[in-house]
Amino acid sequence: MPDDYSRTLALLERLVAFDTESTKSNLPLIEAVEAHCRALGVPVHLAPNPDGSKAALFLTIGPQVDGGVLLSGHTDCVPVTGQSWSSDPFQLREDNGRLYGRGTCDMKGFDAIALAMIPAFQAADLRRPIHILLSYDEELTCLGPMDIIARFGVDLPRPGIAIVGEPTSLQVADSHKSVCTYRTTVHGVEAHSAKPQLGANAIAGACDLVVGLDRIGRQLESEPDRTGRFDPPYSTVHCGRIEGGTARNILARRCELSWEYRGLPQAELDVARRAFDTYAEQEVLPRLNRFNPGGRIETVTEVEVPGLRPEPGSAAEALALRVARSNATIAVAFATEAGRFQAAGIPTVVCGPGSIDQAHQPDEYIAVSELQSGIAFMHRLIDACR
Repeated sequence: MPDDYSRTLALLERLVAFDTESTKSNLPLIEAVEAHCRALGVPVHLAPNPDGSKAALFLTIGPQVDGGVLLSGHTDCVPVTGQSWSSDPFQLREDNGRLYGRGTCDMKGFDAIALAMIPAFQAADLRRPIHILLSYDEELTCLGPMDIIARFGVDLPRPGIAIVGEPTSLQVADSHKSVCTYRTTVHGVEAHSAKPQLGANAIAGACDLVVGLDRIGRQLESEPDRTGRFDPPYSTVHCGRIEGGTARNILARRCELSWEYRGLPQAELDVARRAFDTYAEQEVLPRLNRFNPGGRIETVTEVEVPGLRPEPGSAAEALALRVARSNATIAVAFATEAGRFQAAGIPTVVCGPGSIDQAHQPDEYIAVSELQSGIAFMHRLIDACR
């Protein structure tokens, strides 16, 4: 255990030192991980994004066959801009049993544990393979693992189950909401504010759309999940940004709003978008164009991340509960890549060290005890795969 922890700590220090904010390349980190794995005699497979600025990494330890357990983590992190840190966010700092640095909790701590355990995986004479996948863009789209997922069962082994190591304090989460983000642009017609009948006010149209989102939200509240596992216990919509206009005395030519939908796992991904489009077409557009027919409304889907649906008794749930030494699952409020694996037919749970309460915060940290518990989790996973 001390050697495992020392390796984990050294790897975490290296991973944190890479500024892998989602808007930046993760290639330096991936290249360092690739070199680490090759030094251990483990071949890796890379899947670059379309412009080659980022890549996902996949490896298998044990028999090169389908089945086994996939340990999935992401390499990107959220920005530190505007946050007040007590120390350099890209230099690991230990203080009073806590390891501070951007991504320590979300989720380079899990990545470091998985990579540090490779020698133990190699020495275990595994009957079931253990796979490791490091993705990119989880904080933006959750699309980072998709190219690797498409290769499962083609030129890469297809895992039997997936464990996504997002911070759950090593509790087994079998469910989370979806998240879908949209950008809507209202195009109006400029006119002098003294003559509103000559134009179409894009800001007024956008405000009407926000009112529509509120109506949709109230409808979603009336259809709650009654299991008591989610807070709030219903799907939600939210407008997070609205921007437009030229001057106080000009009817706005353009106004843009960004909004999101977070849906209960059993809800259809596009349920809010369909309701929004209907409201825009039937109620907002006629009012926008009541004087001038030049107005229009365009909505672009930025990302649709599926939720994670409970699969009671699944192979993933059974194994993770056994390895976590738990007898109950939880639901989490945040979205993850887990739904991507589940959509591909791979039973999936979320279970990793650290608390989500520390994620995305200034002075983000993971407790040393959580890393140690994560290492113990991996040793029990080895026993389950022998």
